[in-house]
Amino acid sequence: MEPQAKRQRVNDTNSPENEAVSVQSTQPSTDLYLDTINRHMLDFDFEKVCSVSLSHINVYACLVCGKYYQGRGKTSHAYFHSIHKDHHVFINLQTLKVYVLPDGYEVKDASLNDIKYVLNPTLTKEEVQRLDRTLNTSYDLNNKKYLPGFVGLNNVKANDYVNAVVQALVHIPPIRDYFILQDFDNQGRSQLVTRFGALVRKMWNPKAFKGQVSPHELLQEISNASHKRFKLTEQSNAIDFLSWFLNTLHRDLGGTKKRNSSIICRTFQGEVQIESQSISPAEASPDKADLLSFDEDREITTTRTPFLFLALDLPPAPLYQDEAEKNIIPQVPLVNILAKYDGKRVQESANQKRRYHITRLPRYLIFHIKRFNKNNWTSEKNPTIVNFPIKNIDMAAFATDPEAEKIGTHYDLLANISHEGKPDAGEGSYKIQVRHTGTQQWYQIQDLIVEEIMPEMIFLSESYIQVRFAFHNVYVNGEPC
Repeated sequence: MEPQAKRQRVNDTNSPENEAVSVQSTQPSTDLYLDTINRHMLDFDFEKVCSVSLSHINVYACLVCGKYYQGRGKTSHAYFHSIHKDHHVFINLQTLKVYVLPDGYEVKDASLNDIKYVLNPTLTKEEVQRLDRTLNTSYDLNNKKYLPGFVGLNNVKANDYVNAVVQALVHIPPIRDYFILQDFDNQGRSQLVTRFGALVRKMWNPKAFKGQVSPHELLQEISNASHKRFKLTEQSNAIDFLSWFLNTLHRDLGGTKKRNSSIICRTFQGEVQIESQSISPAEASPDKADLLSFDEDREITTTRTPFLFLALDLPPAPLYQDEAEKNIIPQVPLVNILAKYDGKRVQESANQKRRYHITRLPRYLIFHIKRFNKNNWTSEKNPTIVNFPIKNIDMAAFATDPEAEKIGTHYDLLANISHEGKPDAGEGSYKIQVRHTGTQQWYQIQDLIVEEIMPEMIFLSESYIQVRFAFHNVYVNGEPC
């Protein structure tokens, strides 16, 4: 092959050999262009696609203006950008190698390490173990304080429901630690797993250039993986997204129907026993509707079903109120709606009488308080306030779990997702209250707004999803041991 023909093939934008282009074989002793790098313009949260060709293959970021371009050969978009805009320093978003264009030589300089770390933050096992012990303040490029892990997420359009769920998941220690420490790029995992892991590391990055993170890259993959069911431009129900997201992560991590087959199952999966009996014609009469009970002489069907979260039914809100009561918001204790799982209360569903009882408790228990329902005309929201203890709720009365001694039956609140506003999509908003385990400080996060709150303020919100974690049944001075 003629030398000229070989150089032309190497310079092809999509060629993997493009990575080997080197107009100069040796790097100059002084890199004159490094002082043109503008860290304030760098934002690695966006999807890694070329801004011209929209290709995700062999993409570089210009370290002067922050834009993404494909390739670095003489026919590439990055090459033309370096000539037309006089921008010369580029980083490969996959390999983290830095090159000067149009010359084409690689730059190896310690001053670039902070940029490489922001692009791909990594934490050691020892650093991860310290995340829950202390709350260390970091500073961004503008010298503004931020708390790693307690950073805001951009609301691109209507993705507040995703932001709230992600904030809850990244504060669950087994989930957080697993996605921080695993190298998914070398494991051949799905893009959903890889991008969620990258987002978790960015949210816990102590050396970030800015004190917030954009979930744009993850949102794009959520839209693709869900076949447009969940979009960043249309608000969806947070529990629908949480259910889909956990099940999809479980599948993409190689999970099966077997117990403990993925980190999702090991963290959240419990088991509930359901006893069912058909309703007889006599029991179906309106005057017997409130007197349902199991007939022990008739067949009772018993099944055991795994769950990732428990659905809790709210009592119906009063339809008619007088003038004195119209401003009173109904309230119910959490233990009252948990009684659904005591194995005694009988409920009617699909012409069946059913009793529920928990047979295996997970380490992390998710409650879904059912506030929304749809009829033939409109969506409705139950505004009932749920009164719940932040600490030490005992699930022993609702479970017959022989393994409960290993994890305990007392659960403390870790995160609380609430909904404010009307039930229709776009008419309300989601926010989350989450606790730092080491300092016991509570934070309220709504998109980019992060603020400290008192624990007493959590009860005022319309709780929708709760995440609780189990401790052994030993408490000293009100604190779990």
